[in-house]
Amino acid sequence: MQNDNEKKKIKKPSGIRTNFAFQAAVLAGAGILSRVIGLLYRSPLFQIIGDEGNGYYGTAYAIYSMILMIATYSIPTAVSKIISGKLALGEYRNARRVFKCAFIYVVSVGLVAAVLTFAFAPALVKEQPNAILSLQILAPTIFLSGFLAIYRGYLQAYKTMIPTSISQIIEQIANAVVSVLAAYLMSRPFVPGTSEHAKYGAAGSAMGTGAGVLCGIIYILIAYAGRRKEIMETVESDVSSNVESYGKLFRQIVMIVTPIIIAAFVYNITTTVDMKIFYNVLNSKNVDRVESANLYGIFSGQYMVLINLPVSIASAVGTTLIPNISGAFTKGDKAETNHVYNQSMSITMMVTIPCAVGIGVLSEPIITLLFRGADPLVFKALTAGCISVVFYSLSTLTNSILQGIGKVMEPVKNATLALLIHLVFLAAILKFTDAKLFGLVAATILYSLLACIFNHISVSKYMSTKLDVKKIYLAPAVASIFMGIVAWGSYQIFYHLIHMNSVSVVLAILLAVIFYAAAILAVGGYTKEEILAMPKGTLILKLSLIHISEPTRP
Repeated sequence: MQNDNEKKKIKKPSGIRTNFAFQAAVLAGAGILSRVIGLLYRSPLFQIIGDEGNGYYGTAYAIYSMILMIATYSIPTAVSKIISGKLALGEYRNARRVFKCAFIYVVSVGLVAAVLTFAFAPALVKEQPNAILSLQILAPTIFLSGFLAIYRGYLQAYKTMIPTSISQIIEQIANAVVSVLAAYLMSRPFVPGTSEHAKYGAAGSAMGTGAGVLCGIIYILIAYAGRRKEIMETVESDVSSNVESYGKLFRQIVMIVTPIIIAAFVYNITTTVDMKIFYNVLNSKNVDRVESANLYGIFSGQYMVLINLPVSIASAVGTTLIPNISGAFTKGDKAETNHVYNQSMSITMMVTIPCAVGIGVLSEPIITLLFRGADPLVFKALTAGCISVVFYSLSTLTNSILQGIGKVMEPVKNATLALLIHLVFLAAILKFTDAKLFGLVAATILYSLLACIFNHISVSKYMSTKLDVKKIYLAPAVASIFMGIVAWGSYQIFYHLIHMNSVSVVLAILLAVIFYAAAILAVGGYTKEEILAMPKGTLILKLSLIHISEPTRP
């Protein structure tokens, strides 16, 4: 009987994977797939609403995303951090209580934010009145997103990223279908090419965002219901004497959420303020509102969509990182903390550096494939700004690291300083040059670089970790340079032979991936054991087409 009781005390939900690399790969894969779906539906949407419609939608979405991050999207990070700390100490009842407190927070804050956004939409997007309707349609989604966020955060704390991953994919599929269909139906009564056609097409696209969140909620509730019994068993098996009051736990949530909210505000206010500075400066220079909307549509609907695709990998790794590094840090396990840090950096750079190079060298054929009839300006913008993929990825990951070790205000300070420098630069370049779109691109590069540098300084200050520079930075960079040459050269050859852009792009990317797999292993110093420990390690070895020797044993 004693043995049974002991087992009961330590029982944890079965079937939950705790391998960091696996969970990171699952979430990163889902993030990439979601972004790819989001990228693909942008093509038919672009054909319906054009750059002008994308400009109106992008204007509304910039405001919406800022408010959303402040109101509800900080919750998964806060919940997963607090609960993972409780779970590491075996305090399962306290972990459950945190979930209940967070739920109350989300309902109240999300509702207020949604109502205020709807009511003040005309003032929030006064620079582009045609974006008001889109913002009002997006407003209720702020409230709905809270429910999705709280359940994702709770399940993430148990180190299972699969429900979050699947819900992201479902959300994006529903978003894609409804966005295109609603944009078509709402814009149909109006003459194509007119501002009214673009306005109502953008509003239809906004409906897809809400539909996606609603479908994501339905799935995550089903996933939670399937795990609830296992989770509650851990709660019932909790024999710890430390049961914290709801008031104390709510204060903990507020203490964690507040700096994350401030950070989210700083990060997302960047997009919003950039948009407002862009419109206001161009209006002061007598640039037509339609032209301004078109340029901003190129930036938000094409340029940033491509840039954000690989950054989603860093976001996924960071989301997975927080409960892992928080748990290790809470227990004082410096070795595990440093191990997770190095592993997360390696995974992120191994993927995002070649993505940045690929986007840069194949910008024109990729955009031509995705957005038929796109403005050639976006080709040049992507080539010039592809480096920001690496900077944004590093800053995103280091944000999560600092949050995970409890230094939640450090990213806020760093982002604020980067923001101030960035805004001065953007206003100056738009005011005193004719850069327009390229002014936005240059400013985002500067911001991402500064945030990356400042965060790395902070991480070095609080963590005495030693990074493997060769594996994390040098190997992916060298391999990516040669991969870029292969990608560009093979595309030129394929296109010259078959004169089909779509086929040439696919073949060039496939060849580049195979070459990169071989190159990264050749120059990175990885052993066979290390590769096999990676997600899909066996597949990587097969793609590499080279033999990796096993380490010699003494």
